[in-house]
Amino acid sequence: MESSGCDEMQEIVIVGGGLCGLATALALHRKGVKSVVLEKSETLRSAGAAIGVLPNGWKALDQLGVASHLRTTALPLQGMRITWMDKGNEKFTPYKVLLKYRNIGEVRCLKRSDIVETFADALPPKTIRFGCDIVSVEMDPITSLPSLLLSNGKRIGAKVLIGCDGWRSIVASFLGLKPAKTFRTCAIRGLTSYPNSHSFPFEFVRLIVGRTAVGRLPITDKLVHWFVAVQQGTDAKFPQDTQVIKQRAMGAVSGHPADVQEMIEKCDLDSLSFAHLKYRAPWDLMFGNFREKTVTVAGDAMHVMGPFLGQGGSSGIEDAVVLGRNLAKTINGSCFDHEEALDQYIKERKMRVVKLATQSYLTALLIENRPIITKIFVVTVMAIFFRNPSAHTQYDCGLL
Repeated sequence: MESSGCDEMQEIVIVGGGLCGLATALALHRKGVKSVVLEKSETLRSAGAAIGVLPNGWKALDQLGVASHLRTTALPLQGMRITWMDKGNEKFTPYKVLLKYRNIGEVRCLKRSDIVETFADALPPKTIRFGCDIVSVEMDPITSLPSLLLSNGKRIGAKVLIGCDGWRSIVASFLGLKPAKTFRTCAIRGLTSYPNSHSFPFEFVRLIVGRTAVGRLPITDKLVHWFVAVQQGTDAKFPQDTQVIKQRAMGAVSGHPADVQEMIEKCDLDSLSFAHLKYRAPWDLMFGNFREKTVTVAGDAMHVMGPFLGQGGSSGIEDAVVLGRNLAKTINGSCFDHEEALDQYIKERKMRVVKLATQSYLTALLIENRPIITKIFVVTVMAIFFRNPSAHTQYDCGLL
């Protein structure tokens, strides 16, 4: 049944062609379910330069059938090294050696463009529609199905609508989710190429001086992802000009080693971004409404979180696998209808993302400039509820 007033009707519409949106379309495609991805930009998006993918993320990528290819684009990291330069202290945590609790496992840093291009290449032609700017979401009063109004005046109806449109999600607003909040920490992110190879160890290195932290994650022997994290007021404005961003990064690392300053000086300007870190509060996730009829959200639109656990991208890919698995049950003769499938998806994902968001939020409170009493409270809570701080990396989202 077609929605009244719609120019076209689709079975499943995904809003947003980022990591989660494309992963969701791919999960559905692997299950033989057709979908359409509506992307605002005119090309594939790769903002953020790169992401770390932990073992749980590789399990999800394996289910999507793209892990083997993506492993060829990045070398494994051997561990994490944190150096407090003004204190002279250093801590190294190996990834593939048995730790106090258990082995962490495979960790690699992947270029965002490599991931989205791999996802897109695996989709059928015309799955992704570029230049689709969504103005609003409405529920058709006759059919009780969602419809989307585009900026060009076109209206598209959907039997199922999935919002993967990031922390400023229009679909999340339609569901009544509270706006994402802002950390005091902001980050400059970028990539640096080394045509003749770099000499950095394949480790996630964090160099901390005062309230400024520099992170370095080699991707290959010729490419490095880095970030500079500084604390700033939540209402601060950020430059968009990449030369200005580069100069801000150079100023922030003036007290760091020469190879760090050189890394930023020789960065790929097109890869730079500068923004506050956003999060959806754990209590908002616990009590939020993630479905209205056949409308739901996934990825950052559902659970944007700080990068403190390295789980933002991987958790969105997990969402995609779980969505694909449950929505496919509405097609293959199962008793599920679309609403039951989305309820099952939310049931499977809710406590997973609440736990991730809580651990990420508490970690941020430890990093940021907070009163000592707050930090003591946070340490106590984490000791009780997150005794194994790497347990989140062992999660398995299950078979597609």
